[in-house]
Amino acid sequence: MSVAGIERVRELRRRRHRKQKVKKLLRKAEKASQAEKAAIAEKLRKLTPGAHEIIAAHGLE
Repeated sequence: MSVAGIERVRELRRRRHRKQKVKKLLRKAEKASQAEKAAIAEKLRKLTPGAHEIIAAHGLE
């Protein structure tokens, strides 16, 4: 039985990757139209549990 790494390491890797994706989506949102902002907000909701705070802080809805 082989395990693909230590759970904590995998958790940290997921967290770092999520942080990168959130930053990328927020950069796109700066130049987006209102419809595109709604789509980005939906992606953020699916991506991270703290999405409502991020959405409110950046005025995406």
